[in-house]
Amino acid sequence: MDLSGFLEILGPKGMISDADDVQPWLTDWRKIFTGKAAAILAPASTEAVARTIALAAAKGIPLVPQGGNTSMVGGATPPADGRALILSLRRMNAIRTIDPGANLVVAEAGVVLTTLHEAALAAGRRFPLSLGAKGSATIGGLVSTNAGGTQVLRFGTMRKLVLGLEAVLPDGSVHKGLNALKKDNRGYDLTQLLIGAEGTLGVVTAASLRIVPDATDRAVAWVGLDSPETALRLLRDLEAKSGEAVESFEILPRRSLDLVVKHIPGTRAPLAGQHPWHVLIDFVVADGAQAALEVLLGAAIEAGLVRDATLAASHAQADGFWKIRESVAEAERSETRLVSHDISVAVDQMPAFMADAARVLQTEFPEVEVNSYGHLGDGNIHLHVLARPGTSTPDWHARVGKPVSRRVYDLVAAVDGSISAEHGIGQMKLDDLARLSDPGRIAMLRAIKGALDPQGIMNPGKLVP
Repeated sequence: MDLSGFLEILGPKGMISDADDVQPWLTDWRKIFTGKAAAILAPASTEAVARTIALAAAKGIPLVPQGGNTSMVGGATPPADGRALILSLRRMNAIRTIDPGANLVVAEAGVVLTTLHEAALAAGRRFPLSLGAKGSATIGGLVSTNAGGTQVLRFGTMRKLVLGLEAVLPDGSVHKGLNALKKDNRGYDLTQLLIGAEGTLGVVTAASLRIVPDATDRAVAWVGLDSPETALRLLRDLEAKSGEAVESFEILPRRSLDLVVKHIPGTRAPLAGQHPWHVLIDFVVADGAQAALEVLLGAAIEAGLVRDATLAASHAQADGFWKIRESVAEAERSETRLVSHDISVAVDQMPAFMADAARVLQTEFPEVEVNSYGHLGDGNIHLHVLARPGTSTPDWHARVGKPVSRRVYDLVAAVDGSISAEHGIGQMKLDDLARLSDPGRIAMLRAIKGALDPQGIMNPGKLVP
């Protein structure tokens, strides 16, 4: 591969070709996909990104954009044939401006989510999106995958939080769209086109993001109840009585809680007794959140919606509640083999779908059990299929996991849901996207990709079948 010219653009810090240094970035977050790359290109400015992409285009060398390498679907892993280079945005990690009055921050693509949270809080604001990989996920990756997380119920996905983008297109030209205009009717919304494109249409270098006033008063509750149907009724009741105060509403079954307590040190069940289902609630108001949520949950207990509930008495206890929720997948992996599915259905369909899917899968695949948990308020289900004790073998993923996943996506398609709620398509779901999408969707994806990236050099083998 002809790498001449890249070193001149990037300097010695911007081109990594030692095999040992490249190796850690060749495997995806879940350790399912591993590729090859002769080098990592790491520009430190938008100008350097533009020159790098222009040179790659001239040489016909594909590029795989990469931030924190936290993709759950192999979206930032290079192809196995070694024909592509990794384009790392990690050196572009500046917060260019932060304007508390305008509730606006401009952050470069390599800024880690936790760093953005800290900067916003220092300015008396917060960035209202959080997820388990916040210590390594970067802004560019979050934009490119239209990340969701635990606060979508109130604030929406990244699409709702991105007010403008700067990006380099496949020919090396720069889209300068950082100005957060309230009104802009100049045709296609190029910023929105790049959000969720997984680096297949260009490389995000910076984003103008919405920040909000810091939560003045927050209450966190752990609730035990009978079923997802009851949980949805509780959510609707709280929303009707408190407006937008409910910021997060996470549901998980008793089995998930039991596995976390078993495998994750420092965790314990928040409630006494055994409850079939649990809900974690973040409740934010200007003043008196603890008292207000206590009254609402007390009424829900009297009405029979809730079996038991407790409110966090400190920030540490609230963090402990959230640690349980964020540790479910880790605890499941410690217990057995599993395949996980990030899917979405209409919110009102979510309780029935969770029950129906579990029944179908456990009937058709007797050696598995199903744990469904996730963001009840936005219909996002993390449907995890676990091997039952004694059934796991080295070929379990190929023999059971793959047919199970195909069946899961069939069930999702049958209710007009989405096979990807917040993790993207990457390379993991390409075949299922092609198999289950209507021809019009696939035709549009291919047409857009072909128009903006006719050489096919931007993140090949991802998103577009």
